[in-house]
Amino acid sequence: MNIAVIFAGGVGSRMHSKDKPKQFLDIYNKPVIIHTIEHFENCEEIDAVVVACVADWIPHMEALVAKWHLTKVRAVVPGGETGQLSIYNGLIAAKAVAGEERSVVLIHDGVRPLITGELIRRNIADVRRYGTSITTGIVKETITAVDDAGNLVTVHDRAHSRVAKAPQCFWLDEILAVQEKAIANGETAHIDSCTLMHTYGHVLHMTDGPYENIKITTPDDYYTMRAILAAREDAQIYCPGEEGF
Repeated sequence: MNIAVIFAGGVGSRMHSKDKPKQFLDIYNKPVIIHTIEHFENCEEIDAVVVACVADWIPHMEALVAKWHLTKVRAVVPGGETGQLSIYNGLIAAKAVAGEERSVVLIHDGVRPLITGELIRRNIADVRRYGTSITTGIVKETITAVDDAGNLVTVHDRAHSRVAKAPQCFWLDEILAVQEKAIANGETAHIDSCTLMHTYGHVLHMTDGPYENIKITTPDDYYTMRAILAAREDAQIYCPGEEGF
């Protein structure tokens, strides 16, 4: 099986939204998280979707699943105290869906809605070929490292630099085993699954994705997403049937 774990356990303090977490904000009369899930719902290679959600918002999430006819969503589970623990809760639910079948899991931010079906398919293929697939963004500007005083320490070669994004994709049993080992060691705040797997010695294959695969974190991101969706809609007039990178 190929299972997507969508984590939406945050409250979006940087978005400064008045009354709801950022994943439930509407863009073009549809919540951000529904824009996200629909890419997996509409991808023929995805068999099931699990959502890890802010606990108090689970009834709302379940109502959205019904309203938008998301038939592949098999479970909505509460998020954890950290992003890592939210993902872990989602992985446990994914394991219950998969049973004994060896499965690929695609871990994705609920507020990263500008992916494509093509990217999802390439991630699945790369896990089956290389064992892992971390979606990345090609770096367009110079990346530097600085010390605590703000002085430049080193300049990274742009051609070999990437921004880790999502989906971050693995064999389900492998990422679940590493999660359980980390939690047993008292580690519950790894920034993402890529960092966690690297820390525990796994070789990670990088899969370049579209530049616009942004995470909706701040108001600027929200307005950028609106502009990109509008551009994609306009492009249909000139390029019918074509899909993004």
